[in-house]
Amino acid sequence: MPNDEEDIRVVIGAGEYINNPGWIHTQEDELNLLDENTWQSKFNERSIKAILAEHVWEHLTYEEGVKAARMCYKYLKHSGYIRCAVPDGYFPDETYQRIVQVGGPGPKDHAAATHKIVHNYKTVTKMFEAAGYEVKLLEYCDEEGKFYQNQWDGADGVIFRSKKYDPRNQGESLTFPSLIIDALKL
Repeated sequence: MPNDEEDIRVVIGAGEYINNPGWIHTQEDELNLLDENTWQSKFNERSIKAILAEHVWEHLTYEEGVKAARMCYKYLKHSGYIRCAVPDGYFPDETYQRIVQVGGPGPKDHAAATHKIVHNYKTVTKMFEAAGYEVKLLEYCDEEGKFYQNQWDGADGVIFRSKKYDPRNQGESLTFPSLIIDALKL
């Protein structure tokens, strides 16, 4: 187990992305959001400074999402946080929505095939608040599809699929944004 004195920062479901050097990158089989045994084998309670989950929570039902957020809460230090990015249900692009829909397009091995929910800023906020967090919206669309971007620092966790970092989203138009939040443990 990592030393409690260091600032432990964990990426959940890292996939092939290594956007956050110095963070512990994990896959579902080694650190499962819903299986406390995998957490207990790696970390002490209240030992993690930050958790980053880029396009992970949409693979959980709403209820599983609350349970996962509570699991993370148990292992986060006081004032720790989860930086969470999910597909944005309010992004007004039919092609994007078809790609991120529940059940996703294409073959069963396509990542979107296991999507169980498409969040918007209201549902993701409510989910993390139900688990005891204070939520800060970083990037998101409102009900009319208007995009908002609040100040956030990649040093606190890089989300590749964002306005800030994804080359597809540079310039005037967005192609593949994410709904990004920081959920703070107070």
